[in-house]
Amino acid sequence: MSIESIKKALENVKYPGFSKSIIDFGFVKDIKLDKEACSILLDITSTAKEVEDELRREIPKVLPNLNVTLFFNKPKEEVQKSNSVSGQNIVPQIKKIVMVSSGKGGVGKSTTTVNLAIATAMQGKKVGILDADIYGPNIPRMMGVNGQEVEVVGNKAKPLNAFGVDVMSMGVLMKEGEAVIWRGAMIMKAIQQLLRDILWEELDILFIDMPPGTGDAQLTLAQSVPVSAGINVTTPQHVALDDSRRSLDMFQKLHIPTAGIIENMSGFICPNCNTESDIFGKGTCEELAKEYNTQVLGNLPIEPAIRLGGDSGKPIVYFEPESITAKRYMMAADKLISMLDAQDEDEVSNEAIQPIMPAGVSACSSEGQKIKAEYEAKKSAGSCGSGCGCN
Repeated sequence: MSIESIKKALENVKYPGFSKSIIDFGFVKDIKLDKEACSILLDITSTAKEVEDELRREIPKVLPNLNVTLFFNKPKEEVQKSNSVSGQNIVPQIKKIVMVSSGKGGVGKSTTTVNLAIATAMQGKKVGILDADIYGPNIPRMMGVNGQEVEVVGNKAKPLNAFGVDVMSMGVLMKEGEAVIWRGAMIMKAIQQLLRDILWEELDILFIDMPPGTGDAQLTLAQSVPVSAGINVTTPQHVALDDSRRSLDMFQKLHIPTAGIIENMSGFICPNCNTESDIFGKGTCEELAKEYNTQVLGNLPIEPAIRLGGDSGKPIVYFEPESITAKRYMMAADKLISMLDAQDEDEVSNEAIQPIMPAGVSACSSEGQKIKAEYEAKKSAGSCGSGCGCN
C-alpha cells in the first residue's frame, strides 16, 4: 500500500459521535510506512478514553493487511469534579449550564453559540443547545434542523440532534415566520418550559442562546438553574462595548461566573488573498476584560464562510475545521472547558437571587410586607434568609 491509499482507507473511519471521517476533520497528522508496518499519528480533540479506544478498534479494520501502530496527541484529561450546587435547579441531569448573552442584537451571538457548542462536542463533551431567544430563534437554521418534526415521548419533547449536539428551540415548535408577541411573564414561563418539559439527556454542558439585553429572560433563567458560566458576545466598536458592560454587570448581579468575552467581527479575512483587515477595529475587548476581571475567549474575524455556513446549516467549525475561524473557535472552547473544569463547587449557586415572595403574593400586600419584613430581619440577624436554619 502507499501513503495515499492509506489515507483513502482512513476516510472510512468516522470520528466517534460524528458523521465525518478523521481525514475530513484533519486529525491524521502523520503516516509512516515501512513494508507491512504502518505508524499513524492522530491529533484528536477529545480527552475521553472511549474515543481513543474506538479509534484503536476501527482503524486497523480498514487496514487489514498492515501491522498498524497508533499514536495520539490529545488534550490533558480533565479532573472530575462534583456537581453539587445550591439554590434551585430544574434540570439536575445537566452538569454545566453556559449562558451566551449580548448587550445588543446583531453581534453574532447565535453563530457563536452554535460553533462553540460544536467545538466543545468535538472535544469529547456531551453537549446541548437551548435556543432561548424567543423573539428571534435562529439556531434551527444554523444547525440545519429547520423544518424537522419534534418527537414527543410521553408528555415531553425530545431534542433534535445535529453535528453531535442536542438542539431545542421555539423555532422548531412554531410555524416558520410566525411572530411571537408575548409579554414578559409569558417569556419567563416559556423559558422554564424549554428547560423542564424537554427530554434533556445527561449533558456535560448546555449552551443557552439568550435574547439580547438584560431583562426578564436572563433573570428567570438564572433563578431556575445554577448557571456555571456566562459568555458575553460583542463587536470591537466602542458603541457595542457600552452595551457589553451592561451584560457583564448583569452576570455579576446574578452571581454568574464570567467565562469571558468573544470579540466577534474582529477583522475581515479576504477570501481572495486571505489577508486580515480590521474594518471594525480589533483588540478593544482586552481592556473591558480587565475591567471585569475576566478574559477574551477569542477574536473571531468576519469570513464569508461563516455567513454561508449559518445560512445553509453548515457551521464553519464542522465543515471547515482547518480554517482560521474554526481554529479560533476551538481555542475558545478549550479556554471555556478549562474554566469549567477548574471551577470550585461553591462558585455555582443561584440561592442569593431566589424570589422571596411566594407565587400569587404581591409585595405590596399586607402579607407581602410581612414576608419582606421577616426576610430583612433574618438577614440583619446574620441568617441567609432562605430558611436553611443557618442562624
